[in-house]
Amino acid sequence: MDGVFQTSIDSDEVARFERIARTWWDQAGPMGVLHKFNPVRLQVIRDEAAAHFNRRLENGRPLEGLTVLDIGCGGGLLCEPLTRLGAKVTGIDPAPTNIEVAKLHAQQSGLAIDYRQTTVEALVAAGERFDIVLAMEVVEHVADVGAFVGACTAAVAPEGQLFMATLNRTLKAFALAIVGAEFVLGWLPKGTHQWDKFVTPRELESAIEKGGMQVGYRSGVAFHPLRNEWKLSRDMDVNYMLAATKG
Repeated sequence: MDGVFQTSIDSDEVARFERIARTWWDQAGPMGVLHKFNPVRLQVIRDEAAAHFNRRLENGRPLEGLTVLDIGCGGGLLCEPLTRLGAKVTGIDPAPTNIEVAKLHAQQSGLAIDYRQTTVEALVAAGERFDIVLAMEVVEHVADVGAFVGACTAAVAPEGQLFMATLNRTLKAFALAIVGAEFVLGWLPKGTHQWDKFVTPRELESAIEKGGMQVGYRSGVAFHPLRNEWKLSRDMDVNYMLAATKG
């Protein structure tokens, strides 16, 4: 497998997140919007995985024994709750400070999580495969979407699942996710997103299917200002999530 997958990392994007890496667990900081986004992401991953792997939600650890790869794990915002749900989690990120912060926070929380500064392409080349692969809010930051998604699908074990979340390339997304979130509301640092790197659902589904997987779940995610929370929505014009299965 060596040499089949070239890295899809965008070094400028890595440097941008490296500069704010130590703010991952500050709910009032630049990552605050992800803290608010986390419950809906976890809900989808937990419920879809439990249904796919025939697990019961009632026991509190429906992901017991399943291996999970979180690509672009940042400071571990998804890795930690997934570990508490019973999963054996590996979190990877190309930014060294992200991994440093994630390891320290997991240690302080008493959680065993395998954090590595590496890429999904490197794991695939080494022959590693996982029951569940996550690429949440990552694909809009890579240099080559097709190559990245191909590596993601290759990392999924037979009968496994892939979850991806990203931003649609629409004028509505430009208005809300860039102008609104970065310049008006200040939810994200200016320059966090580039509209031309957003990916439409059709483009993402096509790339996933080229990797031999079938998309079976689609949902938009919308912010409700009066409730100050994110909710699943039929509207996929801005934020959306997909889940696919292999085999």
